[in-house]
Amino acid sequence: MDARKSRFGQNILLATAIAGTLDISMAAIETMRAGKPVGSMLHSVASGPFPPAAGWGVGGALLGLAVHYAIMAVMASVFLIARERIAIVKRHTIPAALVYGVILWLVMYGLVLPLRFGAHFPSPKPEAIAKQLFAHVVLVGLTFGLVARRGAA
Repeated sequence: MDARKSRFGQNILLATAIAGTLDISMAAIETMRAGKPVGSMLHSVASGPFPPAAGWGVGGALLGLAVHYAIMAVMASVFLIARERIAIVKRHTIPAALVYGVILWLVMYGLVLPLRFGAHFPSPKPEAIAKQLFAHVVLVGLTFGLVARRGAA
């Protein structure tokens, strides 16, 4: 494996680790602020692709964490590949990353959650929308952009 491919793979792992940890930490904090157990939130994540996981105890919560990071790895990979192949994304990495965060929010809250869980989009609460956008645009999108830009230096 050449050094460039190795560095690209490391950037995907780094972007996944940082953005994934920031995002799941915010979700855990918001869950606790709502007076709910973090394990239940993780069960909900796992139940997206594995509906029975909601009743799997600690194993279901750990699966939820794994699902979260797997999804984050796909999202990071898509952005980093786009940056390699699309000139405007390469030239304007940070603005593109912020736009990508908005796109991720639209996909998650406009498509995935309504289809899987029947969630309403958009949320009727402006505070909820602000938190969702902060997580997707700043914690995830901006992180991807900073890692991509750093990795290219």
